[in-house]
Amino acid sequence: MVAFLSARRFHGLVAFAAFALLGVAFYMEYQMGLEPCPLCMFQRIAFFAIGVVSLISALRGSISWHKKLAWPIVVLSLLGAGLAIRHLYLQNLPAEELPACLPGLSYMFEVFPWQEILEAMVMGTGECGDVVWTFLGLSIPGWTLVAFVGMALVNLWIALKAK
Repeated sequence: MVAFLSARRFHGLVAFAAFALLGVAFYMEYQMGLEPCPLCMFQRIAFFAIGVVSLISALRGSISWHKKLAWPIVVLSLLGAGLAIRHLYLQNLPAEELPACLPGLSYMFEVFPWQEILEAMVMGTGECGDVVWTFLGLSIPGWTLVAFVGMALVNLWIALKAK
């Protein structure tokens, strides 16, 4: 039973979950017509990075490799969780306190310096305050927060306890 719960398998599971969540995000965007806000895009980037690092770890055999790669996944998961918390904060603000909506990203890339675009995307915009979908009472950033925390906890266990 213990061999079944290996760090390698957990990293494979985390990679699968990260890529599956990206699949759900693309389904919601292209099939359901839900337009992602800037914070959603950054959370997608975090899931992609977590998935890649987890997949690399799952394909390697040594436990020391799993332990070393667990730390970047913990950091990426906590960054993603921070983005999700910011997103939830914006969704719970009164409409009059939401930040202003920004022009489209293609226009911003043509006109604004990249530092301003990055700052605006991380801080969120008025679109980030819209709750466009819920399941069991949680919005999309609520579910991403659950996923990020779960991935962080699994990888913290791998980094500290796995044998």
